[in-house]
Amino acid sequence: MNVRMTRTRLAAAVAAVATGALAVSASPASATSSQGYFTGYGSVWTDDWSNEGTLATNSYRYSNATCLWQKILWAEGVRESNGTVYDEADIDGNFGPNTTYTTKTLQTRWGLDNDGRVGPLTLGKADNNLRYISGSTSSGTLILWYDGAAHDLILHRNSDNTYSFHQEGAWRSAAYNYRSCS
Repeated sequence: MNVRMTRTRLAAAVAAVATGALAVSASPASATSSQGYFTGYGSVWTDDWSNEGTLATNSYRYSNATCLWQKILWAEGVRESNGTVYDEADIDGNFGPNTTYTTKTLQTRWGLDNDGRVGPLTLGKADNNLRYISGSTSSGTLILWYDGAAHDLILHRNSDNTYSFHQEGAWRSAAYNYRSCS
């Protein structure tokens, strides 16, 4: 085995890895549930949610991310199985049977597969309803509203790129790993 040839190949491999790492780090990171929060990047906000984690009865069931989804159900004015409109009393951060039913109803309205799980297609459809109010992506908070069929919902995309929403008199982070709304 030629030691000189092995060192040359090793140096080339290290350089290739380093170049690849630099190229990857120059791009904004993808927002996913592994980051712990609904997250957005760049100056376009209508594509922030299509790569978020899936919300369902077996995935982030008890979370502020579920609260945010329930706020969207409320904003859309979706009907529950008993015929009443999904209201603010239904926003509890628990992705239970009522949230599953209303999610299926909204997915049908939006022309999506109605599996009751809130994944990339459903969240991607939802973030098309985000509208700019004020702020800047380069400094401070970007203030957006969700333009629902029945109600509007104010959201912040904070300077750390995480989303927050107003619930029970306070701003709540749209976190996957804890629930502070009830």
